[in-house]
Amino acid sequence: MTMSESCNQSCKDCSETCSERKEEFDFSEPLHEMSSVKKVIGIVSGKGGVGKSLVTSLLAVAMNRKGYNTAILDADITGPSIPKAFGVKEKATRNRYGALPVKTKKGTDIMSINLMLDDDTDPVVWRGPVIASAVKQFWSEVIWTDVDYMFIDMPPGTGDVPLTVFQSLPIDGIVIVTSPQELVSMIVTKAVKMAEMMNIPIVGLVENMSYFKCPDNDKNYQIFGDSHIEEVAEKHNLKILAKIPIDPKIATACDRGEIEEVEGDWLEEVAEILSSEI
Repeated sequence: MTMSESCNQSCKDCSETCSERKEEFDFSEPLHEMSSVKKVIGIVSGKGGVGKSLVTSLLAVAMNRKGYNTAILDADITGPSIPKAFGVKEKATRNRYGALPVKTKKGTDIMSINLMLDDDTDPVVWRGPVIASAVKQFWSEVIWTDVDYMFIDMPPGTGDVPLTVFQSLPIDGIVIVTSPQELVSMIVTKAVKMAEMMNIPIVGLVENMSYFKCPDNDKNYQIFGDSHIEEVAEKHNLKILAKIPIDPKIATACDRGEIEEVEGDWLEEVAEILSSEI
């Protein structure tokens, strides 16, 4: 059968069969039947090294302190760092129904590929489709119990995994992490455009390594040059959610697995937005 002259190109709502029919596939991945996850927030960046995992960790900690049950799905399969930041050393286990995430000292549930490897330093040498499949399994085969907010730490860029997460998981919004360098503003724009193409709501921007507060004179110094986050935010009509400083205490806490002990109100506004608007 050929296409009708009155065809409106909406194959989804049409029962006719014709040679021009375009199938619309549902890529959504079902949550494990024993799981309960209310809100899912993706943490993304256009490039690596801007502190995306740090922001993911601090957001989970901030929401946990507000009394919410939080979880982190570490989708950065080839560069997992979440367990290290929280000092989680035990491995994930399974029961007859599925895999079980590991709880941090303060009660945040975590699932990461490093929780399944015999040695944390073993490389994950997988091709893109296999990595994307693993991320979907973290969603569908792990039993997430009574999670109010799940944060997904995604790998940088606009490749297989971010695409899989956007298509397969019910993302309620994303936070884009950037740094002050001018180059980053162009790369952030790529991440913004991808989210817009996929109709994913953008909560706003977080600038990491924004400045250094000198303990001797209490002045702020922009180590990486002038910030360009205002330009990016204005260009895309986005909120600037936070500016996180360069602070040796944060790095030390991550190295020691004590991210839950870090004191700072940098992400308080983000936490308020998530709890009231998302």
